[in-house]
Amino acid sequence: MTWIEAIVLGIVQGLTEFLPVSSSGHLRITSAIFFEQDAGASFTAVTQLGTEAAVLLYFAKDIWRIGRTWVVGIWDKSVRSSLDYRMGWYVIVGSIPIGLFGFLFKDQIRETARNLWVVATTLIVFAFVLAFAEYWGRQTRTLRDFRMRDGVVMGFAQALALIPGVSRSGATLTFGLFLSLTRETAARYSFLLAIPAVVMSGIFSLGDVFEPAAPGTSVPTVAQMVVATLIAFAVGYAAIAWLLRYVAHHTLYIFVLYRVAIGTLVLALLLTGTISAT
Repeated sequence: MTWIEAIVLGIVQGLTEFLPVSSSGHLRITSAIFFEQDAGASFTAVTQLGTEAAVLLYFAKDIWRIGRTWVVGIWDKSVRSSLDYRMGWYVIVGSIPIGLFGFLFKDQIRETARNLWVVATTLIVFAFVLAFAEYWGRQTRTLRDFRMRDGVVMGFAQALALIPGVSRSGATLTFGLFLSLTRETAARYSFLLAIPAVVMSGIFSLGDVFEPAAPGTSVPTVAQMVVATLIAFAVGYAAIAWLLRYVAHHTLYIFVLYRVAIGTLVLALLLTGTISAT
């Protein structure tokens, strides 16, 4: 891996992790178009530690409050009716699906699912699912109305993002809208829900990132990996603040159009033989 590749991919990871456009899909596409080699699923998982560090910093007060209340609530029944205690359980239970499916389908996620035909198709298909949710979602429910059912449904939605091109934030936002949650509520829970899964995925991938998973996979140095992750952290922090402000006042149709456009572009490049699917 060159330094330019590491820097560019770090920026792409930070920009796209929290937008409903699929960061893993964009890393795969960027690698194919500009660098002619795949950075690999492990590179994606490790740089996501940078963006999740941004989540931890941005939501530090909320995370501390929820975590503390959840721990206290294990022994003190009086706090179990509070939103913070319940949110702790919602995040824990909602994280189970992606952990389970990620373990069961690890090889397929690292290899078959990274085929650009799959990435381009899922970008387009789930763009229309997002558009449907934006159109039909009533957006009448806030965090105060959040229930375990919502956490489970959005947890399974997050698991869909194991397929590059789906988008973790896109899937959780989509199903949050189907559940009549406001965009901001769905986005906030999506950020919290991502922490356990992404952190564990990144930690478990640390040992794999410096070994090529397949021919044509680029291998970063330790320094390049560190720099890419730090860049993802800085850019990701800015992206969180922007997205929360944006979804509070705007629809998600701009992301629908973008997904269709980038997916169509990739399909065209594949059909003309400009880039390889694997």
